[in-house]
Amino acid sequence: MHQVGPLEGFTVGVTAARRADELGALLRRRGAEVLHAPALRIVPLADDGELLAATRALLDDRPDVVVATTAIGFRGWVEAADGWGLGDTLRAVLGGAELLARGPKVRGAVRAAGLTEDWSPPSESLAEVLDRLLAEGVSGRRVAVQLHGEPVPGFVESLRDSGAEVVGVPVYRWLPPEDTAPLDRLVDAVVARAVDAVTFTSAPAAASLLDRAGQRGLRDDLLAALRRDVLAACVGPVTSSPLAAHDVPSVRPERFRIGPLVQLLCAELPGRAAVLPVAGHRLEIRGHAVLVDGELRPVPPAGMALLRALARRPGWVVPRADLLRVLPGAGRDEHAVETAMARLRSALGRPRLIQTVVKRGYRLAFDPESGAAHGEAAGG
Repeated sequence: MHQVGPLEGFTVGVTAARRADELGALLRRRGAEVLHAPALRIVPLADDGELLAATRALLDDRPDVVVATTAIGFRGWVEAADGWGLGDTLRAVLGGAELLARGPKVRGAVRAAGLTEDWSPPSESLAEVLDRLLAEGVSGRRVAVQLHGEPVPGFVESLRDSGAEVVGVPVYRWLPPEDTAPLDRLVDAVVARAVDAVTFTSAPAAASLLDRAGQRGLRDDLLAALRRDVLAACVGPVTSSPLAAHDVPSVRPERFRIGPLVQLLCAELPGRAAVLPVAGHRLEIRGHAVLVDGELRPVPPAGMALLRALARRPGWVVPRADLLRVLPGAGRDEHAVETAMARLRSALGRPRLIQTVVKRGYRLAFDPESGAAHGEAAGG
């Protein structure tokens, strides 16, 4: 029998613009269907006049402290400065300041530029960087903070409140995608519960998805889906902040990397699937497929809608009229239920899993005495 991957039967939305291919490949390797919808685009560094102006301002009035927050951002800043003929001057200014690097990856980028950091937290936490600066005292000091797409929530404000002069360095800027069609498809899929999870690797991507849904009048519908049925998986706490501001729960790995994010999904999504003992078989209901005794059986959307309705109250009879209401695009003809039910039974490969109750409706042949583990139906 084919070894079922941990993400087979699930659909995962990917909002990343950068490293989307890598993330998508990791998800597909574990069996997921991937819906890629870049939620933003990155302004090329060398073309960004705002970064050039901020760099010149630092060269004219040197900072006492420089905080490097992302490896790609720091690397890109130095490369852009080289392109403008300002690289050596920038390195001299950075080398003359107290240089703090947020975590090992940023530290590597600092050293690759021929510089040495003065301190770096092992946890990759900006909160630790802030605590160190506030403990040192920042009153009257000029602090340059390399931003990563958007202002760091609370970080800059805390420094200013403590008397620092803070200069933001917008190393790369996020803008909405030029083609919004893929993002619209993802919004629609989340609202329809046609995806099981959405991954976010940057806070601007999360904010962009919410903004696009708002522009289309679908923000409340999107938030309702993310709060209950569609799992939001974020690479770290900064990334999740736009979602948290709207009371959307999210999961994130202990290590803020793409690999651990995928591993987290491999644990979370199967854990959210309904598992039921039915007619002597083990039924695991995933996003667009069902595992019957460990065998993956793809099920069309209409069939999944019916199966979820039956699984909400396993063993209880669900009237045809109720099933008709959950059937996508079925209209008022109860014959559509019979047609979809026949296809569902065929897809499952074991017709006796679902029983017809004459003149009443249908029920799962629920068998709690079989000893198979089961849980409440969950997820979308």
